[in-house]
Amino acid sequence: MSGGTPAPTILARGLSIGHGSEAVITGLDFRLEPGRTLALVGSNGSGKTTLLKTIAGLLPPLGGSIQVLGAEPLAMPARVAYMGQFHPSSFMLPLRAIDIVRMARFPYLGLFGRRSADDDRAVREAMALMGVEKLAREPLNTLSGGQRQKVFLAQTFAREADLILLDEPAANLDAPAQAVYRRFVRECARAGRSVVVATHDIGEASEHDTTMLLARRLVASGPCADILTPETLLATFGIVGTYKEGRLLVVEKEHGHQACGGQHEGPCKH
Repeated sequence: MSGGTPAPTILARGLSIGHGSEAVITGLDFRLEPGRTLALVGSNGSGKTTLLKTIAGLLPPLGGSIQVLGAEPLAMPARVAYMGQFHPSSFMLPLRAIDIVRMARFPYLGLFGRRSADDDRAVREAMALMGVEKLAREPLNTLSGGQRQKVFLAQTFAREADLILLDEPAANLDAPAQAVYRRFVRECARAGRSVVVATHDIGEASEHDTTMLLARRLVASGPCADILTPETLLATFGIVGTYKEGRLLVVEKEHGHQACGGQHEGPCKH
């Protein structure tokens, strides 16, 4: 960029995303700057995962354009870390927890595939962060769902990427682990790294710089407190509610939606 201005971490123009020839969302325009965080919020099937996979380069765009770190998605794998909801490697024996986390460093390995001291440091620090260092030698298939989630978060963080993409990262995590991961996301942003999180949790979304409400279209985008209105909640979740002082109050549910049930003070998880 001229004048030394850094390129946006993500720049999408008229972006259409989907699977095969079937579009899920069309005409997306947005940008994410370095050091900023974005929450993707919506119900199952709303397009959150599809958008994350498109940013990660795992799905091709169906239309429009998207640049990641100033280039095509997947052009710089060492600078992007993606954690999906499903982890096929968790069923491949005899992988241990430390083997999973070490995979994050593959893009950095030299000609002979040898780990460096820096690779070992990144793995060690990420496992300590998520509290799984004592599980390092344990086979992954012997761990609980929460322990596995911590291992995969450690893998993602060990990449030390400029862009971190997380799909429902709080799933199966206990409260202390959720607090650790959310604090680390804020630390990443302060260090100039960008984070995109797909979540059902309005409380989690409110901690991010920008929230995009998705319902197979872009319902609204902006700070959580500015865009959560009765109209956008109805369009996104099929619920009627209000958002005030960091809390979501659901006043009624529509079309049999059961996520919050009647009166509920948030944050509300969908």
